[in-house]
Amino acid sequence: MRAASNHLQLSDISVSFSGFRAVDGLNLGVARGELRCLIGPNGAGKTTCLDLICGKTKPSAGSIRLDTRELTTLEEHQIARAGVGRKFQVPSVFRELTVRENLEVAHCKSVGVFANALRFGRSTETDGLEKLAELVGIEDRLGQPAAYLSHGETQWLEIALLIAQNSELILMDEPTAGMTAQETRKTAELFLRLKGRHTLIVVEHDMGFIREIGDVISVMHQGRMLAEGTVHEIEADPEVQRAYLGSGGISHA
Repeated sequence: MRAASNHLQLSDISVSFSGFRAVDGLNLGVARGELRCLIGPNGAGKTTCLDLICGKTKPSAGSIRLDTRELTTLEEHQIARAGVGRKFQVPSVFRELTVRENLEVAHCKSVGVFANALRFGRSTETDGLEKLAELVGIEDRLGQPAAYLSHGETQWLEIALLIAQNSELILMDEPTAGMTAQETRKTAELFLRLKGRHTLIVVEHDMGFIREIGDVISVMHQGRMLAEGTVHEIEADPEVQRAYLGSGGISHA
């Protein structure tokens, strides 16, 4: 049953590819403002789950609702306009444009997003852009072409673009892949700042990172939900240990 407080609810979602059931009767509920970590072994269906939410893949059965709106009947661009943003493993920014110009392009795609100064800025568009860059830690890069950014800074810029487009729900697939240890720490700090303002679902294999950010962790296995809980609850679950973590826990997965 769908909890009234859930911002996002997946109910009995299934999808198959060439006879292989990639997601099999999946149920997932995420509250507004929550930071949910989605983990599991390779092939568990995690990325497919994100594909289903953003409309890249259509389910063969089940329901996906964002608040009261059914997403399974919408096209990918309609889901984006409804407030769902997706950050893929490979960043997609305009490398020839400056960081400021990238943010301006994203702003133009979301009419009125700066009317409330991104909910954390001041009253003008310029102030909103600068506050957004400050939020993600690239305020000193506004005048530089995006091509000059480090890998981590490029990832943060892409997250800023999703915020500028007014994405209430942000889906992130392995956001720390290829990052240095320092960039990973800064990304954890960014995610902790974003939660509460946005609903976040993070698919990640870096278990140290998961330990830093995870309030609620969902574990997928063979297309189904295997377990949900806190870090300590997940580490102590014998089914999760057998399927994914082993005896060493999250930090040693």
